[in-house]
Amino acid sequence: MTEMQHIAQEDLTLYALQALSNEESAEAREHLSICALCRSELARLEGDLAMVALSVEQGALPEGARERFVRRIAGDSGVSASTREPARIVPIRRGRSFGFAGWLGWIAAAAMLMIAVGLGLQISHLRTDLNAENGRLEALHAARSHDERVAELLSSPVAQKVVLTAPKTPPVPTGRAVYLASRGELLFQASNLKEIPRDKSYELWVIPANGASPIPAGLFRPDAAGNGAVVLPEIPTGVEAKAFGVTLENAGGSKTPTAPILLAGAVPANGE
Repeated sequence: MTEMQHIAQEDLTLYALQALSNEESAEAREHLSICALCRSELARLEGDLAMVALSVEQGALPEGARERFVRRIAGDSGVSASTREPARIVPIRRGRSFGFAGWLGWIAAAAMLMIAVGLGLQISHLRTDLNAENGRLEALHAARSHDERVAELLSSPVAQKVVLTAPKTPPVPTGRAVYLASRGELLFQASNLKEIPRDKSYELWVIPANGASPIPAGLFRPDAAGNGAVVLPEIPTGVEAKAFGVTLENAGGSKTPTAPILLAGAVPANGE
């Protein structure tokens, strides 16, 4: 049978690991394109390397993988010499051969590299998960601290508790009259009155129930606090009142009310 040249086992392994130079890889690809036996050996090597990669998480090589590598390096590929075509192995790499120990070192280095990559990815995922968990814990701690501070403030015996309301509008002027028609007696008291010019006075009026003209019932000026009063003015007796009013008049008073009426109040139906 015609003698053929084949790629050395360790060169095939380095080719599968992409550890050959560009020139050596080109020579290997050229030979593999015409040599079915070397392609078959390369496929077996790549399969074993893939099994090593898949075994990274378990941390151990597939059963029998290392033994198959050792047997192939030693020249024992499981095919008997009687059925194997004589072949001459030609190394592609130039210079000193790695030998069995060198090839095994490449396998170990590749396996360690794949393990390191796998562990690096796992560490990266774990770090991401840890950072996310730390963020959630910090948010929970902040929320708990906020709630505790609110509860302590509300329950503190020395905390000042103040009710706030809208500012009050200026007090509205008011007046209260007590009248006894049968005796012609009248008491009137006003509060929150505005300050008036010196030539003016407030004047109280009795509005008769019979429709007659209003009866003047006394002049008064408010004090600094806005209070004023009329006590027992000289008015006719027996005049039933329908209402009372206050107007602003000249200092000497008036015989008829001057509009507008500043204060007004109707007598209740029951007279109270």
